[in-house]
Amino acid sequence: MTIEVFLILLSAFAIVTSIFTEGIKHILDSLNVKYASNVVVLIVSILVGGVGTALFYLFNDIAWTTINIISIFLMCAANWLGAMVGYDKIMQAIEQIMKNKSIAQADKLIKGAEQEKK
Repeated sequence: MTIEVFLILLSAFAIVTSIFTEGIKHILDSLNVKYASNVVVLIVSILVGGVGTALFYLFNDIAWTTINIISIFLMCAANWLGAMVGYDKIMQAIEQIMKNKSIAQADKLIKGAEQEKK
């Protein structure tokens, strides 16, 4: 497997993993099941990355060599790491930015009020 193919598959698998993970988390939340988000992401990313890469090999008649089998495990790990920085982290970053923005606006208002008193 070339680096280009690996990266293309990784990008596709990251999207699929994020969608499946959010769907599973939504279902678990509606059932009031307690779960660890990282474990859900780990399981989904291993399934999507491993099965997806294996299907890619099958459909493209790629030989099951040692290097290609190692690539399956590398894809699972890379997909998991990529998914860990996915949707939740983006939402967390947006919330932090909005919080910092509102803090900065409040500071600006306070400083403006202090300057008006002088």
